[in-house]
Amino acid sequence: MKLRIAIVFTLTLLITSVFAQEKIKYKTETSIPYYSKDIMKDDKYKQEMCVVDFYYPTNIEDFPTIVWFHGGGLTGGKREIPEYLKNNGVAVVGVEYRLSPNVKSLECIKDAAAATSWVFKNIEKYGGNTSLVFVSGMSAGGYLTYMVGLDKKYLAAHDIDANNIAGLIPFSGHAITHFTVRKERGIPGEQPIVDEMAPLFHVRADAPPLLIITGDRELEMLGRYEENAYMMRMMKVAGHKRVRIYELDGSNHGQMMYPALPLLLREVKSLSEEIVLE
Repeated sequence: MKLRIAIVFTLTLLITSVFAQEKIKYKTETSIPYYSKDIMKDDKYKQEMCVVDFYYPTNIEDFPTIVWFHGGGLTGGKREIPEYLKNNGVAVVGVEYRLSPNVKSLECIKDAAAATSWVFKNIEKYGGNTSLVFVSGMSAGGYLTYMVGLDKKYLAAHDIDANNIAGLIPFSGHAITHFTVRKERGIPGEQPIVDEMAPLFHVRADAPPLLIITGDRELEMLGRYEENAYMMRMMKVAGHKRVRIYELDGSNHGQMMYPALPLLLREVKSLSEEIVLE
C-alpha cells in the first residue's frame, strides 16, 4: 500500500510539474547589443560580436537569470542557449564576445563583464529579479565566469558590484592564467602561471557562492580538475563559506557539459529559493 501511495504521489507531482511548465510562456530575442551605440560606433567587429541572445519567461515575474558564456578557448565558439535550460522557469542570456587573436584575451573578459552588466541593468524591464542573476559557462566560458565574479574591477567599471551576483557556476574553467593568455605572451601551454589574469589570483572570502564543476580528473584537459580543486581549497583558506567542487566521473572535457547542466539548474533553483526567503 505504501508503495502504491508513493507511486501515485510521484505521478501527481510529475503531472503537476508538466502542466505548470506548460503554463509558462517564453520568448527569444536575438542579437541584442550590450554596449552603447557610442561605444560600438565605427567598430564593425564589436558590432558583430558584442551581442546576446535572450530567452526569458513572458508571463511570470522575479524569475532567475543565467548568464551563459560559451567555450572555445577564447579563440572560437558561438553564443548559445543550452536546450536543457529551456522551459524551466528561468531566463538564459547567451553571450557572444570578441575572440583572440582579433583582440587580446583581456577584451574577452571586458566583454563578459559588459554583458553581465547589461543583464543587471535591464532584467527588471523583462520581469526578472536583479537579486537572482547567476553567471555560468563552459571551458573558456567557465574562465570568464571566474574572472567576472572574482576580479571585481571588471564589473565595477560598469558600476556593478560583483558580489551582487547570486552564484558562480563555472564548468571546467581555467583557474590558472588561461592558455590563450599565455600563448599571447609566448608562454607554452604546459607552463602554468598565476597572475592577475588567473582566477586563483583573486580568491576572496566575500565572493558570491561558488559551485565548481569539472570532468573526470583522468580524462580532463591538462590538469583542469586539479587546478579547480586548488581553487576550491584556496577559497576555503581565504574564508569563503559557500564553495564546492563536483567531479563528473567518466566524462572528459567535451562531455562534461551535459551532465553538468542539471547541476547548474538545481543550484540556481536552490540558491534562488534561499535568496527569496531571506
